[in-house]
Amino acid sequence: MRKVIYSMNVSLDGFIEGPNRELDWSTPDEELHRFWNDQVREAGTFLYGRRLYELMADYWPTADANPSAPEYVVEFARIWRDKPKIVFSTTLEEVGWNSTLVRENIAEEVMKLKAQPGTDMDVGGPTLASTFIRLGLIDEYRLVVHPVVLGGGTPFFPALDNSIGLRLVETRTFGSGFVYLRYQPGPVP
Repeated sequence: MRKVIYSMNVSLDGFIEGPNRELDWSTPDEELHRFWNDQVREAGTFLYGRRLYELMADYWPTADANPSAPEYVVEFARIWRDKPKIVFSTTLEEVGWNSTLVRENIAEEVMKLKAQPGTDMDVGGPTLASTFIRLGLIDEYRLVVHPVVLGGGTPFFPALDNSIGLRLVETRTFGSGFVYLRYQPGPVP
């Protein structure tokens, strides 16, 4: 069965964007960008909410056409553009760039996708991921912690009625001070 992986950059205090939705603190250096390239290369499908889909679709389809773009940015653009994307939205009318629009029955749709052959799926966007977390659809959490405290913003994890036990299965420290943490749900040892 395919896994659903929730992975994002996160501040040390647990936010994926600042109080005014700013993301300037999370710009990756080359080492981290290449790491993300490897992560998205492994993903079979991207699962997006409307906001993150629009943000990605606004930049990445043509980022490789910029003659001043570094090679690793060009590589990410080409990987992203070619991968299938499922966009969960009740407000969008249409999607492009190898994308399919899903308007309802999120849990049912994700369970169908999990049962299909292929590689794992990456869910992006805090609102959609929060829904997935509450529905018990996340199989793995991947955080790249940035050495910054934002003091507020959009949290990586939503408020929950019950706790989720997690097992740490991998770590990596980058030269710039970023730390990668990979967790799977399960009893804490």
